[in-house]
Amino acid sequence: MVTFVIVASISAAPTYPVRVAPTGRYLVDQNGVPFLITGESPQAMIGDLSEADAELFFANRHAHGFNTVWINLLCASYTGCHSDGSTLDGIPPFTVSNDFSTPNEAYFARADRILRLAAQYGFLVILDPAETGSWLSVMQDNGVEKCRAYGRYLGQRYAAFDNILWMHGNDYQAWGSDNDQYTTAVALGIQDFDDRHLHTVELDFPVSGSLDDPSWAPIIQLNASYTYAPTYQQVLVDYNRAGPVPTFLVEASYEFENTGTPQILRAQAYWSILSGATGHLYGNHYTWQFIDGWKDQLDTPGATQMAYFKALFEPRAWYDLVPDQSNAVITTGVGTFGSDDYVTAARTPDGNLVIAYVPSARTITVDMGALAAPVMARWYDPASGGFLAISGSLLTNAGALDFTTPGDNADGPGNEDWVLVLEVPTAATAFVQGHYATPQTPQASVAVTYRAAQMAGNLNVVIVGWNDSSTSVSSVTDTHGNVYVRAVGPTVQPGPPGSGGLSQSIYYAGNIARAAAGGNTVDVRFDAAVAYPDVRILEYRGLDTTSPLDGATGQAGNSATSDSGTLITANASDLLIAANTVFTLTAGPTTGFTSRMITSPDGDMAEDAVVTGSRSYRATTPLTGTGPWVMQMVGFKAAP
Repeated sequence: MVTFVIVASISAAPTYPVRVAPTGRYLVDQNGVPFLITGESPQAMIGDLSEADAELFFANRHAHGFNTVWINLLCASYTGCHSDGSTLDGIPPFTVSNDFSTPNEAYFARADRILRLAAQYGFLVILDPAETGSWLSVMQDNGVEKCRAYGRYLGQRYAAFDNILWMHGNDYQAWGSDNDQYTTAVALGIQDFDDRHLHTVELDFPVSGSLDDPSWAPIIQLNASYTYAPTYQQVLVDYNRAGPVPTFLVEASYEFENTGTPQILRAQAYWSILSGATGHLYGNHYTWQFIDGWKDQLDTPGATQMAYFKALFEPRAWYDLVPDQSNAVITTGVGTFGSDDYVTAARTPDGNLVIAYVPSARTITVDMGALAAPVMARWYDPASGGFLAISGSLLTNAGALDFTTPGDNADGPGNEDWVLVLEVPTAATAFVQGHYATPQTPQASVAVTYRAAQMAGNLNVVIVGWNDSSTSVSSVTDTHGNVYVRAVGPTVQPGPPGSGGLSQSIYYAGNIARAAAGGNTVDVRFDAAVAYPDVRILEYRGLDTTSPLDGATGQAGNSATSDSGTLITANASDLLIAANTVFTLTAGPTTGFTSRMITSPDGDMAEDAVVTGSRSYRATTPLTGTGPWVMQMVGFKAAP
């Protein structure tokens, strides 16, 4: 019997600046790795936050899986900042009020530090040099030459910052020849000294694309779609422009304003990527302007579910997806174009992948001949990040086949949007799902549930970290009776004076029993209550079902990088799983590994990589600062 699974790509942390891929359809980093914009919109950050609060925001958004932030370099009342453009503590951007020829070093030094903080957490910053809601009239008063000189100042100052993508405009309602002379002057001034970074422009609401304004065509390399209608409409307009130019959804409904329910936010994201976008920006009423209570509105459903969006697409060939504009793949049940009930779908040219977002309950018909080979078919719940298997093993790639949505998703009654995923499988190793629990009070036991159904024969991995150097794990069990074996640990690091230190162990259960969605709970018990237990559970396919463990390693230390130590594999193909428990926060994955989770608020990571060949491997993850850590890595053998 051959175990068929889906191959997940292995991605390293992005190497900025981003650039346009050879196809012109999406962005890549400097290593040519496709970059899926999964962004947030903290527009008022430089004006409204202290550096400490900026770091708090970055740490939270990094833990939610965001990789991009929109920040206004100049911010005033239109975008939630002081009317004079000064910072929270009164530093103005110019030494002479609103005079672009007098940049204030103290202000821009503050901006520099925030941009470097963003880089530390791995963020691409979409940086608006002078958002036009507040600053267009100031640009007019300064005149074209001062605007260009201001752009040159920015080009010289920020040319060496890797993590920047310039964006002009922002509700630029009055674009056109009268005002473009000022706004384009800033962009051209930047380009006089900075040819490393891409440019885009946000034009007017309620609907626009950057290339609606021909003055910007020679300047920008990325199109920004902006709409409060169903997002696929404008994204498809921009996708179909001659060129092509990659496009992303820059702004639509925000959470807690307009019609920004979690379901609408999900729809906006899925509609966009399946219409050819290279990503999108999420927005939150509290965090774009940092109004009172914003810290209590970070872990919202909308933000949490953006991580599920990224988890579905990033391991797959999203960058090759071609929108199904003629309904050749989804032939019936697509709904009405222009409405909220419309199904967006896309297919890779090789026929190995079809993904369709179905926004409401229905039956859709798929032309299975659009697939290259028999496929694995699953429903993906965008509200929980879990898969629901569709009965049958592999479905034939011929004829028409109906698929009916499963009913309510994890958001409860009335939320019936689902994502159909049809994939041609290969015999290889793949990540299936993961979850974690991080109670912030001492516990003697911690339970974590696999949210999606589990497949018989797969491998479960349980990573247990805690702030204690003397307590031990007494048992790891689950509701389906799978037997867990310790692969490595406990690895212990004494902590600073007054702390209990750090400990971590990794357990696994091979050849697991089948379980329904939400039907398997892992229970970890300690011999005494421990502080800050951090339990991560993961499921994988395609591994040896009789003797999966190939080797393990673990180390502890006190530095700005956690290091597993060296593992020498003995098998031809292995899955490497690395994890840490830290006093600071984990800033990103090891190069060549895929981050599966960074727990919140603890900042502990689980990452993996599929490797071939018997040789030595080491996992090293960057931390946000120097501090104690424990890190381990386990190798599991692929199925023979």
